[in-house]
Amino acid sequence: HVQLVESGGGSVQAGTSLTLTCVASGYTDDGHCMGWFRQVPGKQREKVALIGSDRATHYSESVKGRFAISTDNAKNTVFLQIDMVKPEDTAVYYCVKYSELAFRHWGQGTQVTVS
Repeated sequence: HVQLVESGGGSVQAGTSLTLTCVASGYTDDGHCMGWFRQVPGKQREKVALIGSDRATHYSESVKGRFAISTDNAKNTVFLQIDMVKPEDTAVYYCVKYSELAFRHWGQGTQVTVS
């Protein structure tokens, strides 16, 4: 079974940086995108960054310039570096792995709180 395990969330002060990590396992087809979404209570889950198997990246306009997504050499681990964090970045961040028919596997979510 596909499993996505996230780490790196926590409470940070505005203006600092942090990196989220997601390790994927339990799959045989790695030819699809991975990425990160975030969700605030009362709002829709929002796509923030995607990375393809070829390491091509895409960012939401709201985070472009501050967020950077990357993978390791095996392409089963995805990172999200967040620079110059703002209180508006406070959310639960979810790792996602796409599969056939655009089905999405989700991680458990990790809380990022910016004071």
